[in-house]
Amino acid sequence: MRVAMNLRDRVNQELMRVQGRIHNWIDRYFPELLTVFKDWQGKAAIQSLKCFPLPHDVQRLEAEQIVGIWKQEVKRAVGITRATKLLEAAKQSVGLPVGSQIAKMEIQLLLQQYELLQDQLEQLIQKLEKLLEQVPGAKEMQSIPGVGMVTVAGFLAETGDLRKYHHPRQIQKLAGLNLKENSSGKHRGKTQISKRGRSRLRALLFRSVMPLVAKNPEFHAFHQYFTTRSHNPLRKKQSLIALCCKLIRLFFVLGTTQTLYDPAKLSRALQRAQLQNAA
Repeated sequence: MRVAMNLRDRVNQELMRVQGRIHNWIDRYFPELLTVFKDWQGKAAIQSLKCFPLPHDVQRLEAEQIVGIWKQEVKRAVGITRATKLLEAAKQSVGLPVGSQIAKMEIQLLLQQYELLQDQLEQLIQKLEKLLEQVPGAKEMQSIPGVGMVTVAGFLAETGDLRKYHHPRQIQKLAGLNLKENSSGKHRGKTQISKRGRSRLRALLFRSVMPLVAKNPEFHAFHQYFTTRSHNPLRKKQSLIALCCKLIRLFFVLGTTQTLYDPAKLSRALQRAQLQNAA
């Protein structure tokens, strides 16, 4: 699992680099393309980059011909209106007019790399799915709304078998999320997380918690409570760290007991915390 996740990360990083190079190419040679398409990674936009990447290539065609080429890959959401808009954008383009032959070769090579990396990434995702099917409790961990397969795979890749841990605090320490106080003599400094542990695990948890706060009602309610409680309210980032630790505990319980996520239990835990804070 760890080897597969490491490979996925490397392929994903390379894919991001290629995406950046394609975007840079568009900025240089046909910046108006992004006024016609919101995202160059859409099927119609990629088909345009393959068949008529430069403004003068577009100007040689009629709107009907452009639509016909798009229809080879896209069955809907493209028509004469968009083709006409692309023609107008090509006529007004401020893209570089020189080096067109090499520019075409460059974008074709970049698109080949992009599609190859996309295919490799898909193969790795399929392999990870099969590996996760063999891990007891992985299915239950994915039952948390807002938690996907890649998050669970990344978590298990860093922690290994959850049965070797006696308490979720051990995983919290492994991620460097345990608290420490910066003190010297009589001076008592701020309490911060140690950051002594697996930085990739810590980063994965933090990236996972942010969408959970936005989309998962229970995590959102906890975040509201942590940041607004009357006693010891947390700053937003501190609250996210606290929720990372809560996610660890959830993963540990669901994974080791092989039980599905129950939002009612988390809601009751929040109610108990609110009563204790009020007291």
